[in-house]
Amino acid sequence: MLSIRDLSIEFVQYERGLRRRVTHPVQHLHLEVRAGEMVAVVGASGSGKSLLAHGILGILPYNAIVSGRIEYDGEELTAARVQALRGKEICLVPQGISWLDPLMKVGAQLENGRKGKERRKRCIGALQRYGLGEEVTTLYPHQLSGGMARRVLLCTAAVERPRLIVADEPTPGLPLARARGILGHLRELAEEGAAVLLITHDVELALEFSHRIGVMFEGAVIEETAAERFPRWESLQHPYARALSRALPCNEFFGGGAK
Repeated sequence: MLSIRDLSIEFVQYERGLRRRVTHPVQHLHLEVRAGEMVAVVGASGSGKSLLAHGILGILPYNAIVSGRIEYDGEELTAARVQALRGKEICLVPQGISWLDPLMKVGAQLENGRKGKERRKRCIGALQRYGLGEEVTTLYPHQLSGGMARRVLLCTAAVERPRLIVADEPTPGLPLARARGILGHLRELAEEGAAVLLITHDVELALEFSHRIGVMFEGAVIEETAAERFPRWESLQHPYARALSRALPCNEFFGGGAK
């Protein structure tokens, strides 16, 4: 469903004295996500994970230079094509709750300009799926708790029944039970046929719900493996991926042995 080949993202910046500087936060990245699959990309802050998400959705800043090839459903995801599909077949669950319109009630944001009984039924069903009641549709974003706002962001994607979901850090700040519930729902969407790309810092939760794990380091996916194999750090090739695996609680973090 999603195929990324040799993706590089550069930013042109101008410093004092009009000196031109080019940064390369994403370099020669390769990744695939199949329909019916949930793939997690994990790594440290600053490794380029959110830039990957924004590059797929075509929402990078004006000074970004993108090279390489991104394909969706077997065809190149051009700027015109991603604009036509974004928010419909391809949905982003963004990292920050500031993506919600502060001047619009939740119900209107979920309806997204499409009125009618069937649309409202889908919106309420999406809210209920993430543990929210119908009364949330009458609220403005500032009336939501942080956890509620994150779940509303998930609803804005789920209500569209997309074929590709890019979830950028959907669980920070949530209680463990709620975070597990959200990732469980994303896994359900994958099992219903969607392709789900999860970007997260939480390696343990990623291992629990994802089919495959991609480790991102300095702008590239340097290791990719089945989720059940990742805790066996001896089978990994890259030193950073091996160190990340060894730091898991089931391994050396608590002095245990790799499983």
